[in-house]
Amino acid sequence: MEMSQEEQKKKKEKQYEKYVKKKTPVHSLAKNMWGAFISGGLICTLGQGILNICEWMGMDKETGSAWTSLTLVFLSVLFTGLNIYPKLAKWGGAGTLVPITGFANSVAAPAIEYQKEGQVFGIGCKIFTIAGPVILYGILVSSFLGLIYYFLHMWGIV
Repeated sequence: MEMSQEEQKKKKEKQYEKYVKKKTPVHSLAKNMWGAFISGGLICTLGQGILNICEWMGMDKETGSAWTSLTLVFLSVLFTGLNIYPKLAKWGGAGTLVPITGFANSVAAPAIEYQKEGQVFGIGCKIFTIAGPVILYGILVSSFLGLIYYFLHMWGIV
């Protein structure tokens, strides 16, 4: 007995659904949130520790903050180059991607990946592949909010 085309189609759909279910990774929301909390917290704790050391060395808060940012960016780029940061980001998720270290990673990773294509067509063209939209929309939104603030201030509302 031969199956109709409709029955064959339904059978293939069920097989495909089973295949997709088998291949789709299962994520635990609690585990992802915990990883983000721990990794983000450790990065922020490291930053606070660097700031405290800078202040202990006699720097004012502004200079210490600059050194803290510089150190965190340097460590992020170094760990990206050593292929440590991607592993940490895979485990920690948003906890590693949101702070300044995540932004530094998003600039360094394409530069490292495309360096073999040369200075101009590799690094020059690809360095802001990930960070470019963040920069673009950050500038656009801040400009828009600045205009709103300007007009509200001009009208005496703020």
